[in-house]
Amino acid sequence: MIPQDNPFAAPSELPYALPPFDRIADAHFLPAFEAGLAEHVAEIDEIAGSAEPPTFENTIVALEKSGRLLSRVSSVFFNLAGSNANDEIQRVQAEMAPRLAAHADAINLNPALFARINSLFERRHELGLDTESLRLLERHHTDVRRAGAGLPDADQKRLRELNEQLSTLSTRFQQNLLKDTNELAVVVDDVAELTGLGEDEIATAAGTAGEEGKYVLKLTLPTAQAALASLEDRALRERIFTASVSRGNRRNEFDNNEIVARLVRLRAERAAVLGFPDHASYVIEDETAKTAEAAVGLLERLAPVAVANAKAEAEELQRYLEADIPGAILRPWDWAFYAERVRKDRFEVDTAALRPYFELNRVLTDGVFFAATNLYGLTFTEREDLPKYHPEVRIFEVFDADGTELGLFLLDYYARDSKRGGAWMNNFVDQTKVLGTKTVVVNVLNVAKPPPGEPTLLTFDEVVTAFHEFGHALHSLLSDVQYPTFSGTNVPRDFVEYPSQVNEMWMLWPEVLANYAKHHVTGEPLPQEQIDKLLASQQYGEGFSTTEYLAATLLDQAWHALGTEDVVDDVQRFEAEALTKAGVALEAVPPRYRTTYFAHIFSGGYSAGYYSYIWSEVLDADTVQWFRENGGLTRENGDHFRRKLLGRGGSVDPMAAFRAFRGRDPEIEPLLKRRGLAGA
Repeated sequence: MIPQDNPFAAPSELPYALPPFDRIADAHFLPAFEAGLAEHVAEIDEIAGSAEPPTFENTIVALEKSGRLLSRVSSVFFNLAGSNANDEIQRVQAEMAPRLAAHADAINLNPALFARINSLFERRHELGLDTESLRLLERHHTDVRRAGAGLPDADQKRLRELNEQLSTLSTRFQQNLLKDTNELAVVVDDVAELTGLGEDEIATAAGTAGEEGKYVLKLTLPTAQAALASLEDRALRERIFTASVSRGNRRNEFDNNEIVARLVRLRAERAAVLGFPDHASYVIEDETAKTAEAAVGLLERLAPVAVANAKAEAEELQRYLEADIPGAILRPWDWAFYAERVRKDRFEVDTAALRPYFELNRVLTDGVFFAATNLYGLTFTEREDLPKYHPEVRIFEVFDADGTELGLFLLDYYARDSKRGGAWMNNFVDQTKVLGTKTVVVNVLNVAKPPPGEPTLLTFDEVVTAFHEFGHALHSLLSDVQYPTFSGTNVPRDFVEYPSQVNEMWMLWPEVLANYAKHHVTGEPLPQEQIDKLLASQQYGEGFSTTEYLAATLLDQAWHALGTEDVVDDVQRFEAEALTKAGVALEAVPPRYRTTYFAHIFSGGYSAGYYSYIWSEVLDADTVQWFRENGGLTRENGDHFRRKLLGRGGSVDPMAAFRAFRGRDPEIEPLLKRRGLAGA
């Protein structure tokens, strides 16, 4: 039994069941996990062991309602493990990861439970179920089948062993990466080396160092680091790049090479036990792409044109470099710096000069929220009275156009040592009618925190990220489904990025941009001539950005196309050979993520699924075209997108939802045009 003073013991009484963060201490997690596991086991035993014949209500709906205590503690814990970790949280995470994997297997491989689900599945068309309920029954059957239900006992035993080992290794990968990233932050002793950075950026670096005369540049998750576009000191640029690509690959206590080799080997074995030739085939069977060949086929179609574009860009950047340093050869740490030069010379765009127009609060309220109000009728009220898991978090109550409460939106924007790199969205509470709950969702970013009293000025890319992640939040906030399994972003991995990518379009939509892009001191709007130049420059650099993305994606596919007979004894050599074989091995254009810090695929949910971004972008680009053809930022358009797609979550086939919204299947031409890939 869980002590009643444990804040997880009962459902939260706060608005929208927001976790009582002010009462939660690290010591509460392990007892809550223990009790949650025991409670869920008892519930599953009752469902599986029922003497009553299986019905949709006593089996499928009962499963949907089970595990509430475990869900409460898990949602809080794993959010904090990513955004506000400490030694104790990491210790509990390492202990619980294999136990939670074993618990999932105990449910999925429960023979009595499978028999009940299978009996219902075989009679599914005789049960008189509504469309969403029928889909839920089919989803549960698919999930347990793909988990190994029905396999011989020996195979199930091996699956349990594999899943426990994989969960442990993924946790170690994540924790190693966080520690190595913090340790590799670049320390600068001479402010002159920072020439090119803005005053606010230098002040932030000084504040991060916390020591007179020193400056610290922290690393972000991707290979490319934002400072490389501005720093004039080539040697410092090289130091930053070298630190970035060294993460997890220094043969120290945080090294991830052996972890990766073991992960891919165990994933291949698990796929084989489940009847698949490799992990990629196993994963993609359950996505909209359906086959690894389809996913890789898209990538291979785009790669040659992207690489040709990148090489053409490189030739131009090489000329700029040689003008500065005769005889020098373009290196990865030079690319962003000289690409900025090209933008200034050719398009008269200085992205660093845009930052004073992108003040965080104005971007949020007058940009991100403004677009959502115009599209969907949403309004936002900040709640200072509710508890937060960190002082920097902000909480907004979200209302529908008719004043109905939709949920809470939490915002955690600033980087800190306790937060992993990147940007993401997570739910603390899912919308579901069967449980009577509304959404509590958080967006987490890694924006450098300025010194006290100074404004937070975002880079162009950070503004894109803000709109992108809020697209995920909208997917959850606008969810209108019956069952937890289908809530919000619970859709196939290669569909989940689609709504968030669509939301990026509003960043540069004239009405939205004019509302938020104002100088943080003078209030003057971003000059129209600068906007025109910015729009004209949008396609510049697509060779680089598409190639670095495709390199990471093809690397993901290479790792997960390995079968049980394939042995990797040198991770770095495998990576180099995979990139060369895929035709994306450009020395000056490294992958967006190298293997040992590729968190998406080795500690996140994107293994064999990083292709999802470009796959979803086909839908995204086609959808942007639809909005442009139908009047853009209007309530009518927003309500149509919400009604046909956003609000449906996973309750309908995703491609059927797209067709219901678009009126046809997606077309690839808008994507090719956007990325300058018309020859693909």
